[in-house]
Amino acid sequence: MAWNEPGGGNQHDPWSGGGRRGGNGGGGKGGGNQGPPDLDEALKKFQDKLNSMLGGRGKRGGGGSGGGKPRNAFALPGLLLIVALAIWAASGFYLVDQSERGVVLRFGKFQEVVTPGLQWNPPLIDDVRMVNVTRVRSITQTQSMLTQDENIVSVEMSAQYQVADPRGYVLNVRDPELSLENALDSALRHVVGGTDMIDILTSGREILGTAVASRLQSYLDSYGTGIRLQTLNVESTSPPDAVQDAFDDVIRAREDRQRTINQAMAYANAVIPAAQGQAQRIVEQGQGYRESVVAEARGQANRFNALLTQYLNAPAIMRERLYLDTISEVYGETSKVMVDVNNEGPLMVLPMDRLRRGVTGTASQGSDDSESLDPQILEYLRGSQSSADSGNRNSSSNGIRREGR
Repeated sequence: MAWNEPGGGNQHDPWSGGGRRGGNGGGGKGGGNQGPPDLDEALKKFQDKLNSMLGGRGKRGGGGSGGGKPRNAFALPGLLLIVALAIWAASGFYLVDQSERGVVLRFGKFQEVVTPGLQWNPPLIDDVRMVNVTRVRSITQTQSMLTQDENIVSVEMSAQYQVADPRGYVLNVRDPELSLENALDSALRHVVGGTDMIDILTSGREILGTAVASRLQSYLDSYGTGIRLQTLNVESTSPPDAVQDAFDDVIRAREDRQRTINQAMAYANAVIPAAQGQAQRIVEQGQGYRESVVAEARGQANRFNALLTQYLNAPAIMRERLYLDTISEVYGETSKVMVDVNNEGPLMVLPMDRLRRGVTGTASQGSDDSESLDPQILEYLRGSQSSADSGNRNSSSNGIRREGR
């Protein structure tokens, strides 16, 4: 029969071991109780122990009214102190992330910089301030300022930075970001104040960014902010809105000027080599002409020296030879022939062009030419032709001094 069936003999649960409870409500001592302790009984025991520690009265035994121990005045404060110390010690544990560093201040004085991991510092004594040293922070600033040539320009600049020294970042300055903004404004105004506006608006922007970054980092190092500048970008540079259109016209004019210069340079690069080549060709032609003239002069001088040598050997022959060469050279280009008919007669000039036309032309033309000539000349010409045919040309041509070509 089950232990909890009605009318059964066993009215106890299986954990009671079948024994009966004691008279004081404790666990059964006579029945050999092997089950788990009762929750109410355990709570009563804890209360009795606590009362005994605090000096209170214990539980009365039986029905008597026996006296308890005297109360301890320091028991409760001691217990509360122990609990408070345990809570205080447990609250001192904290975890430092991998991207952070902890700056420990003990009573406001710098103690150390803790590294990532589980750390413990006494609460209320140490103040731990976490600083992220890997996150890249950014600030942007837009300012209007005066340039070196007394023009107003608006510059927008952004800076990215990281915390390089947590101790300096926490302790050296009250507000590191505000200090960075002020330092950026100071460096920017210093560099822009020493630069012309046209350089800031056009090609000098890269130089402006480099100069501002160098000066800004020097300011941050001198302040001891613990900030390391990563990049600094010049986002935009522009003149005031009231004169924006005029500046746009100036920029377009400069672009047109540069384009015209480039076109002129291209034309010069095309023309100058051609002119240099032509000049070189003229120089070489002049050198060639000079060499030819010098060579011809030297040849004539050598020829004269050779003729002089021959002239000294036979003056009469050379004189006659030079005379004939000179007459041949003078009359070689003429169309007329001078014929000495006889030694005593005058020198006659024959129009050879007309004579050739008369000989080779038609019969009518020949008759006209022959009628216009002197009969003596015609007779002489006929005699010269017949003597050439008979082989006696030498005897009949004694009077001829020169026959032109």
